[in-house]
Amino acid sequence: MRNLVLSSPGLTFQNPCPFSVIYSLYSPKSPKPRTSSLKCSLSDNYGQQQQRFSPNNGSPYYPRSGVPPKVFVGHSIYKGKAVLHLEPRGPEFISLESGAFRIGKEGSVFLQFAPASGTRSYDWDKKQVFSVSVTEIGTLMSLGAEDACEFVHDPLMGKSDEGKVIKVLKVEPLSDGSGHLFHLNVINKLINMEESIFIPVSRGEYAVLVSVFNFILPYLMGWNTFADSIRPQNTRRMNNASPRSGVDYEWSR
Repeated sequence: MRNLVLSSPGLTFQNPCPFSVIYSLYSPKSPKPRTSSLKCSLSDNYGQQQQRFSPNNGSPYYPRSGVPPKVFVGHSIYKGKAVLHLEPRGPEFISLESGAFRIGKEGSVFLQFAPASGTRSYDWDKKQVFSVSVTEIGTLMSLGAEDACEFVHDPLMGKSDEGKVIKVLKVEPLSDGSGHLFHLNVINKLINMEESIFIPVSRGEYAVLVSVFNFILPYLMGWNTFADSIRPQNTRRMNNASPRSGVDYEWSR
């Protein structure tokens, strides 16, 4: 087993939430051969529904004001004892005197854990939230079937109550190899509370998470806004305006 420990240098613009990461990689055992089959069927009116809900063109629809509406998205994994809900949080930008913008704080993905309160019902008043950073998302995306990782957060780091609230998220392979187990443990000494929530995530569900992470990652970093701003007539001006750009300097040495 190999262990890789990463420690956050502190609170910065590009590192909005200090953390420490313990990443354990286990040597895979020789798996037993398995056979599985997947059968999918579509209703006869699937094509009609797809055509009905597909836009007539690729341009987005905006209200009369011309301002893009605020859209809320998320994805939930429901289990008998708890639910895991994911929501992205976009990056924050800082306006420069030149009229340009730069990233002030990278985005993240909120993992919300809520315990069950009954059959197919969950107590959202007791939910616990764990925000995974861009780097932590990369760790989750790189996990293999037998890999495990651990993230430790102190939301009050750098404040007078540092160390009194600790959140630990562990992602470990299930014993039968069918997926991963998400385990969130929260210790809050301020209110004398400790809570643990477990959620098994199947291989198919985890594959969906990886696909979502892979899609949203450039947006959390703000790279999509840069790509959208590229125009042939102002490419050189944009490169020269960046205070951190070292491309021209490198090739002119």
